[in-house]
Amino acid sequence: MEIIDVVGIDVSKLTIDVVIHKSKVYCQFDNSNKGFRILCKWALSQSKIERKNLLFVFEHTGLYSHQLAVYLSKKEFNFSIVPGLEIKRSLGISRGKDDKIDAAKIARYAYRLRDEIEPSILPSQELQNLKNLLTLRDRMVKQRAGYKASLKEMKRVLKLKNNVILFTTQERIIASLDKQIAKIEEQMDQIIQCNEKLKRQRNLMISITGIGQQTALYMIVNTAGFSKFKNSRCFASYCGIAPFPNSSGTSVRGKTKVSSLANKKMKSLLDLAAKSAIQHNVEMRLYYNKRIEEGKSKMSTINIIRNKLLSRIFAVVKRDSPYVNTMSYAA
Repeated sequence: MEIIDVVGIDVSKLTIDVVIHKSKVYCQFDNSNKGFRILCKWALSQSKIERKNLLFVFEHTGLYSHQLAVYLSKKEFNFSIVPGLEIKRSLGISRGKDDKIDAAKIARYAYRLRDEIEPSILPSQELQNLKNLLTLRDRMVKQRAGYKASLKEMKRVLKLKNNVILFTTQERIIASLDKQIAKIEEQMDQIIQCNEKLKRQRNLMISITGIGQQTALYMIVNTAGFSKFKNSRCFASYCGIAPFPNSSGTSVRGKTKVSSLANKKMKSLLDLAAKSAIQHNVEMRLYYNKRIEEGKSKMSTINIIRNKLLSRIFAVVKRDSPYVNTMSYAA
């Protein structure tokens, strides 16, 4: 597939601003299926090339860009969803903001890298549903934690007889959130149970000591069923646990460290998984204690264990067989 021209799209809530790179023509459309239909006809007529040689590129903006991605996928157009930060950093210093200019920048960025950009493929409907449910669950868990912390402090300071409504209202909200979170988790489990491939991947991951149900679910969603990343190293970079050198010339001699650009939720789950593995896996515990006795950093050791667990996750899924703890067979 040869990409001849690029359509840069700046997506907002109600409209999308579009620029075709070569001809520099600009137009604005509604952010709706009707607007997308007009956009596709306009892009083909203005670029005067076949659809297989045309690439639509836009930033990931959550729900606002999802509808466009679904439409382009159904109509079999080439499209790529690119992180906004990647585009911003690739174009140097810029001042001000204008949707038309942003669309032109996206088109210019994509045209430069047209030979390297791979068209996006939307995950299956099951994976999309899982992602939405996980996002909703996270939001509700945070709300529940906030109410619990607030209620705990109020009970410590205030008297019950003078604040019955204050206490009981929050207790009912917490109970309601507990019930809704349980329903969400039940629905996610049903989705997994009804898909043999996802069910198999989850079971393979939880065969590794330290990997629980939540970590397995997030791995499935963030890797799009292990189709989005080539190997564990690529995913380690994505979630911020891959160490990178920090040196330049003769003056900069910093420590090798991880990047702050990361999926913080996934990083946190792998951190909990590593600590659980240290506690319950003899091999990991021995490795951790040995490095600490040698005077090595605790955090760097935990990060190594996070990467070890990630390598094992990708390995068991790739070879399609559960993890075997060889230490259990040692004499």
